[in-house]
Amino acid sequence: MRVLVLLLALAMPVVAYFNQRGAFGPDNGQISNQYPTLLVAAGFAFAIWGLIFLLDAVFGVWQLRAKARSNAALARVRPWAAGGFALTAAWMPVFSMGRADNMMFWWALAIIWGALACMARAAIILSDDRTPMPGQRWLADVPLSLHAGWLSLAAFLNTAQVIVAYQLLPTDRMLPWSLPLQVTAGVVLMALNARMRGNIPYALAAVWGLVAAWFKQKDSDLPGAEVAAMVALVVAITLVAQTAWLRLRRRRISTR
Repeated sequence: MRVLVLLLALAMPVVAYFNQRGAFGPDNGQISNQYPTLLVAAGFAFAIWGLIFLLDAVFGVWQLRAKARSNAALARVRPWAAGGFALTAAWMPVFSMGRADNMMFWWALAIIWGALACMARAAIILSDDRTPMPGQRWLADVPLSLHAGWLSLAAFLNTAQVIVAYQLLPTDRMLPWSLPLQVTAGVVLMALNARMRGNIPYALAAVWGLVAAWFKQKDSDLPGAEVAAMVALVVAITLVAQTAWLRLRRRRISTR
């Protein structure tokens, strides 16, 4: 399992490389332009994938170490991390092959939600570990939490694009269904953040995406974009405040 985790961590940037060169179809930016939504983030937001892939590879190498072999928390994390890495790699070509006249977007949606479930579980296991190994916080918690945080938002962005691609709800008046989707995203983000008692890397990844969504929507011509932009900003600020409160509360409890 340890070797598999490393191989899957390395597979993600390899698949991303070919995906960005059109090997499977349009890239994420091209698809976003084809199916614009009120939840989509500015293009610069997706640069976070480079950092995520790098840190996941670092985790993959680190968990190979002899001292990590018998660590109980890492043993529980590896299957979830492997699943999350595999699904993340699979999502990229499947999403690129999606069109309004095929079912690939549905498959991509199922894959990204599955990836989120795996990475969130991995991050929760690590956050519950009260006796981490030396270096574990930086070399395991940060990579997997960052991945989970970004997917927690990306899954909702993908959901909105599926709605638009298949015209499941009105595309000329998206605000009535986009707002509940944004609120639900905020609830999921804060529920997972609370479960992990204020996970800074997790929250930072989500805030990065939310700020990028605000940046994109505040200049968008889509009806309701200004409102969607403000909601994204409010969710980002609320998540930062929640994280600060949870961390302060955690520190007070630990000093009693």
